[in-house]
Formats: sequence, structure tokens, C-alpha cells
Amino acid sequence: MKIKFPDGSIKEFEKNTSLLDIAKSISEGLARSVEGAIVNENTLMGLQETLSEDSEVNFIKYDTKEGKHLFWHTSSHLMAAAIQKLFPGTLFAIGPAIENGFYYDIDSEHQFTPEDLKKIEEQMLKIAKEKQNVIREEITREDALKYFEEKGDKYKVELINDLPEDAPLSLYKLGDFTDLCKGAHILNTKDIKAVKLLSIAGAYWRGDVNNKMLQRIYGITFKKQSELDEYLNMIEEAKKRDHRVLGKQMNLYMISEEGPGFPFYLPNGMILKNSLERYLKSLMDRAGYGQIQTPMILNEELWHRSGHWDHYKDNMYFTKIDDENYAIKPMNCPGAILVYKSQPHSYRDLPIRLSELGHVHRHELSGALHGLFRVRAFTQDDAHLFVTKEQIKTEIKNIMKLADEIYTKFGFEYKVFISTRPEDFMGDPEVWDVAEQALISTVEELNLPYELNEGDGAFYGPKIDIQLFDSLKRAWQCGTVQLDFQMPERFDIHYVDEHGEKVRPVMVHRALYGSLERFIGILIEHYAGHFPLWLAPVHATFIPVSLDVHGEKVKEIYNRFLEKGLRVQFDDRNESMGKKIRDSQTSKVPYQLVIGDNELKNNTISVRKYGETKSVDIDLDKFLNQMVEDFEQRK
Repeated sequence: MKIKFPDGSIKEFEKNTSLLDIAKSISEGLARSVEGAIVNENTLMGLQETLSEDSEVNFIKYDTKEGKHLFWHTSSHLMAAAIQKLFPGTLFAIGPAIENGFYYDIDSEHQFTPEDLKKIEEQMLKIAKEKQNVIREEITREDALKYFEEKGDKYKVELINDLPEDAPLSLYKLGDFTDLCKGAHILNTKDIKAVKLLSIAGAYWRGDVNNKMLQRIYGITFKKQSELDEYLNMIEEAKKRDHRVLGKQMNLYMISEEGPGFPFYLPNGMILKNSLERYLKSLMDRAGYGQIQTPMILNEELWHRSGHWDHYKDNMYFTKIDDENYAIKPMNCPGAILVYKSQPHSYRDLPIRLSELGHVHRHELSGALHGLFRVRAFTQDDAHLFVTKEQIKTEIKNIMKLADEIYTKFGFEYKVFISTRPEDFMGDPEVWDVAEQALISTVEELNLPYELNEGDGAFYGPKIDIQLFDSLKRAWQCGTVQLDFQMPERFDIHYVDEHGEKVRPVMVHRALYGSLERFIGILIEHYAGHFPLWLAPVHATFIPVSLDVHGEKVKEIYNRFLEKGLRVQFDDRNESMGKKIRDSQTSKVPYQLVIGDNELKNNTISVRKYGETKSVDIDLDKFLNQMVEDFEQRK
């Protein structure tokens, strides 16, 4: 068989050669440094697995997403092996790798405690030090059923019975622990040198409330203790930045029992939200977008026409008006199409760019709700562009440049993914292929690194997804650019070309903040509540040294700042100056401004920045002008 490598080279091997031997054929050093391989672009495999036909092979290292997946998947089996040794009789359900670590769902009469987790960690490290090989064994359906029935493992028996008759089955053995598993895994436990079991939770078998509640143990592992220490420090820092805590502390938003999943913005939160909206609208004006607003409720027939009824109705809310069925919009796109369709268009009109800060509602399960990150009502910074096929690349390039400007403004790094046709898609596969290739070639022409996200496109078209990385290097899915050849067809929209013929436009869906609520939650944690001046609900607190002696003069200075449009507050409470400074810092106000005899005499101001312990005397007029400049230029 022929094996092709990323550099284009091809080597021949005997059939059923292991990936380990293929790696060794390149170099022993490579074989030691990789965790597994991606075969034929989308199949993740361990080094112990074999190939039997011509394939493309890309070996992957520990520091890749796929490498970590293999490492953590094996770690879940390592944890199960340790639990089996310490708590015989435990049954194991499923134990996958997740974004950060792994978990295993277990059935045991023993109720696990934090003290137990420490014992399991020690046992995991003990097994890992034995340098156990992770052995893969293919098995027939009949033998697999017999094996797990004899063990009394009802969970694995159920899983096997639910698989198609011809589904290939495999076992993975790690010491005395054997599990039904598709894989893939690392070759040996020797590199698992730092272990932390993070928490215990309840989880219904297969996510069904009618099934038994199992115990789920979460954990994470690394090759080095220093990596684990860094991760645990990040978790502690993330707790301090929790937007739910800071949102309450800073009076930004609330969620009431009367409306779970429906955020209430408080005055400080509205300042933040309005600042973000004004910034976006200024960019939309500059980029030639027309701003629209479409109704929140539209009749049911529209959602059948758009395809949302067939693909999204379980996430929608419905109501009746005059005995007719209506839906509360989960997305803004059908409304934008109606705006486009309300008048005839010529090719000279295109591209037409329509921007909408649209309020949408989507049904989320109560258990999934999470502060501002997962809500049932939110504002999308949507835009819908109607373009000719020839305009696609130019418009997407402009959108990506706009995205870069916005994310850079907030100090985010980002990564681009191209999401391709899902299983539940609408339209002609050939049209999808054309749309996907248009996105890929556009991103490549911009010299943007990207990854393919197979099968994760919208039901009506492929998309570019933009993942942001915050100050803790956590990833957040925010921006999206979606190419849509389907809805223009379903809504029968067109423009008249230069030959007088009716032609379908292509529709581009675009959001850059994504959900404004989610973006605000991300910003709170990204900045730890210490926003740049232009976003801060309060810019500065004025604190007279003596309210009786200096209060009147300080109030006059305070009014000068107000007149310049700055958001300042005057602390006239009967409290000590120290407490006023501490309270202002606790509220994360960017500046505490103290004024007494010396400041009034010298026309200066004593400025303490948030997070600092010392004050600096600055010329009053100079400081005022600098604040105005920073605010107006959104520095």
C-alpha cells in the first residue's frame, strides 16, 4: 500500500503496518515525539492502529488539539483503571476526552468524595509510572456481547446492541482494565506525569432523565507538573473573573426567577451595551451598511418557507394572533429577506448591505442556561448582504477586515474555521461544494490560517467561524460569516442583470459580536471588569479631601467633566477618604480623583488608577483633555 505524507512524499508499506512502524520508517525521533495521526484528513488514529489501504497520513504531536484529545482520552481509561483497582465492582459507562480534560460516568454503590479523588490521582500516577501499553484488539459483535455479559456490564451490552449490525468493534486494554472503545489512544502511559481530578457531578445514563443517575468524575492530565500548575492557576483566575459575580458586583445585569434565561440590563450594563452598539453602528455607517429593524413576531408560514420550521422549530417559541399561528423570531434573516423583496433591484444596486441589531429568542433547556453565555433572549449584531456571485470574495474580504479591526480593538487574538455541509442540510450538494470552495479560496487569498470544521455548517450554507482567545487564552466562538444560496431560492428573490434578465442574488449572513449578551460576558471576564475608558460605566470618582471644606469647589470641577460628556460620579457620602477610594476601586472605576487644598491651589488633580496603590499629581486641564481624547477615540 502507498502512504502519502503532508510534504507530498509517498512511501510503500506492507498492508496492516502499524502507524508506529510507519513513523519509525521516517525516523525513530519522530516516532518518539508524536501521539498519533490524522488519516485521510478526518480520522484520528493511535500509533498502535494499522493501515490496510492507500492513505494520507499526518502525524500529530502532543501540543495539537488532536494530540491533547488522544492524551486525555487515554487518561480517562487510566482513571477507570485506577478506580477499578481501588473500588472493585464499579461499572463504567462512557469516558470521553472533552475540550479541557476528560470525564468518566461510573455506576457504583460507593458515593465518591473529594478525599477519594486524591487516592485515585495517586493510583493513576502509580499505573502511569509502570509505562503500561494501551493495547487495541478488534472483536466481533458476538464475542463482545459475550465478554461484557459475563462481566455483568449492562452499559456496554446496551451500547453494543444499539450499534448497527456491521459496526466494527474494538477493545482497549490498559493493564487489568479492558473497555469497549472506538479509540483513539496514545501508545503508552509513560508521559502522563501530572494528574488532577477536578470535580464530581451527577449525570443520567445517556442524558435521559428516565435512566439511572451515574457519578461523573472530571479530570485533566499533562506531561509536566508545570503545565498542570499553569492550568490550575488559570482556573483560579477564571473564578475571580466570573462574569456572573462581577456582573452583580458592578451592577451590570440581573436574571430574575420570573424570567430564567432572560437578562435584565441595569443602568451600568446599559451603558456598556449602548457603547458597544454605538461603536458597531459607526463602523457599519463607514462600511456602507443600511441599518434596519424587523418585527420580533412573524407568521408561521414564513418559517416554513425559510426552512427554520423543518430544521429549528424545537428551539422556537410560538404564539397565536387572531387565531393564526405566529413564531417569535430565533433569527433575523427572514425579516431581512422581506426587506430586500419589498422593492425591485437592479445589478447596479448590489451589493446591498443591511445591518440589524435584532432581538431574538431561542428555547434553551434550563440546565444549559449560564449567566450571559447561554440565554433565551439576546441581541445579534446581524447583517445580511445581497450580492452577485462575482462580488462574493470582495464582500467576504471586507467583512474579515472589519472583524480584524473589531477584535484587535478589544485585544483579542483569533482563529478561523471553515464549517462545511452538515448531515441535516438544505439544497443541492453541488451548490454547497461551490459555496464551500468560495469561502476557502477567499480565506486563502487573505493569507489567514484556517482549519476545516467538517459537518458544522448552518443547514442553509457553509460558514466561516471565528474563535476568539481572551486574556486567559480561553477560546470563545463569536463571529460568523455564512454563505447562503438556499434562502434566495426559497423566497424567490432576484435582481435584474445588465441584460434585463432576472438573476438570483447570493445571500451572506454575518455577525461579528455574535450574541451581544455573550460578547459582554466574554468582555467582563477578558478585562476582569476593568474596562477601557470608553466602555466603563463610570470613568472616574471625585473624592474631596474634606467634604465641608472642599466639596463646593470639587463639585465645580466635577461639573466641568460632566459637561465634556464624561461619566463621572461625586462621592459625597459621610465616609473616610480611604473607604471612598477602596469602594471606587472595588467597583472597578478607572480613576479615583482626590482634590484638597494643594490641588485647588495648583490647579492639579491627584489621580489614582484602578489597581494601583499610589496617586500621581497631574495638571487638571491636561488630565481632562486626555480623558476626553481617550473616550472619544475609544482608546
